Amino acid sequence: MKISVRAAAEADVSALLALYGELNPDDPPLPQASADAIWAAISSQQGRTILVADADDTVAGTADCIVMPNLTRGGRAILFVENVVVAGAFQRRGVGRRLMEAAVRLGESAGCYKVQLLAADDAYVHTFYKACGFAALAEGFRRYLP
Repeated sequence: MKISVRAAAEADVSALLALYGELNPDDPPLPQASADAIWAAISSQQGRTILVADADDTVAGTADCIVMPNLTRGGRAILFVENVVVAGAFQRRGVGRRLMEAAVRLGESAGCYKVQLLAADDAYVHTFYKACGFAALAEGFRRYLP
């Protein structure tokens, strides 16, 4: 299976919504008008790249990346990764690893000093990120808003 990773385009929005439906199955579907408006905001945001992995002519996975400028570490930015998801039919076939490799390369090309993400509290997810070269070095905190 050939896997390629690229920046998402507007034509990928429907496929992204399907992947996000697998990530958060309890979320109600996003109306198309809302999705279009959100995509317009995302695509105009400097430093924001949604990566998609194509496998067998299908968008099989995605990772949302944003470069955050930073006044510490000699002014080197941080790359944050969010909403990483691989379609169930493509899991354990190298898609996630290729996405994370592309995210790291994106951070390197932007001069970032680190790539950071929060992971679900599942052992298999932690094992995956460790296998991709990430280390659990901090405790993450979240506060969900209503």
